[in-house]
Amino acid sequence: MLRQRNIRIIATLGPASSTQDMIRALFDAGADVFRLNLSHLKPGDLAAIHADIRSVEADTGHPIGIVADLQGPKYRIGAFRTHHAHLKAGQKFILDQDPKPGSSVRVCLPHKEIFAILQPGADILLDDGKIRLKAKKVLKSRIEAEVIQGGILGSRKGVNLPNAALRSELMTDTDRASLATLLDLGIEWVALSFVQKASDVRKLRKIVGERASIIAKIERPEALKNIEDIVQASDAVMVARGDLGVELPVEEVPGAQKRIIDAARRHDRLVVVATQMLESMVSAPVPTRAEVSDVANAIFEGADAVMLSAETAAGEFPVEAVSVMDRVGTEVERDHHYRTYMNSVRDAPAATRATAITAAARHAVEVLDARAIVTYTTSGSTALRAARERPNVSIIALTPKIETARKLTLCWGINSIFSEDATDFTDMVDKACKAVLDGKFAKKDDYIAITAGVPFGVAGQTNVLHLAKL
Repeated sequence: MLRQRNIRIIATLGPASSTQDMIRALFDAGADVFRLNLSHLKPGDLAAIHADIRSVEADTGHPIGIVADLQGPKYRIGAFRTHHAHLKAGQKFILDQDPKPGSSVRVCLPHKEIFAILQPGADILLDDGKIRLKAKKVLKSRIEAEVIQGGILGSRKGVNLPNAALRSELMTDTDRASLATLLDLGIEWVALSFVQKASDVRKLRKIVGERASIIAKIERPEALKNIEDIVQASDAVMVARGDLGVELPVEEVPGAQKRIIDAARRHDRLVVVATQMLESMVSAPVPTRAEVSDVANAIFEGADAVMLSAETAAGEFPVEAVSVMDRVGTEVERDHHYRTYMNSVRDAPAATRATAITAAARHAVEVLDARAIVTYTTSGSTALRAARERPNVSIIALTPKIETARKLTLCWGINSIFSEDATDFTDMVDKACKAVLDGKFAKKDDYIAITAGVPFGVAGQTNVLHLAKL
């Protein structure tokens, strides 16, 4: 079940895909990592879903990564007396802290912190930006606003404040309970929502420690201002185009996506592109041509992974959506423009022994027309260095730690295999050759490059490059 494509696919589990049989079907179709959206899952459901994923992992013999996506502070208005209200452009509309059902002229906004920081003139976006208000007067418990863009507003719809730096806690009590459960069960990645600065990431790091890696979700304009610091504080970043596309003018989102990907690549961090990639497949068996181009562009830009949300969580065609993404990824990587771009964005390696060995391995496979790079890694750092080079062959990471094997499933080009560490040089070559042949990445008489650290079993000691003929 090793992947012949480099881009990785994250599939979100939900009502349409939470059974063990469906998880297996999604994996067979091409999903490498599964996302648990804690906005829609109760802490009591997590152990069963986790067990089902691990059961599929055991059946396939292939490590599977899990991302726990924290809900964060989602701001919502209260309920309307008639479940919705019709707002007209130009009218006055009030947001207050009165819990009574709303009407066409007012509704409850049960978040005191918004009243504390909002300034007159600020935009207030409701229902994913479908309704736009302009704050005219801000009092302690009342905001008087003008409707700029009207429409039908339903009960408990979301609130976005693109020009306000909210300072609420990024983890809810439910998030903390769910995260504690999942860390005890064993997950590889935690995605932090609504990150605004690097200290947000560092605060989560104190909670998860070394038990999981952190993905910073970039979905607020404030995060773009601090993107360099956020990237360096994280293990990966996600271009979360849902809220980002609400809080930024839509025409600015493509440029923001490129800046985030570039920052991640420069700092050797993984990057995920997410939201509405194949949105039409929630209800249709085939995507639009524009959606296919969107997925392809994310791959051309150098993303490590692309993510499906509602398409697999609640859609009518979850397996088909993964299959389409798998085929698009495979085809894009065959295009000569893809290889040209990957070569053009490769930075000079850092002046360390490990990066020099890895860069030499990439150069060696090009000169010899070798078929694979095999890395021995304990922490995953050796394999991540190999992926940074974006070689034109697949990377096979052999690791004695199942946690590392699962974590690496999110990374571009890495096929992670849980394997005992090599005992000596001969064993190193034998294990590497067997992994390549078993995965059908090469055949007899082909060359492969092998990187490892001597003495074996010591992390951070990449100091050997060996070229082997199968």
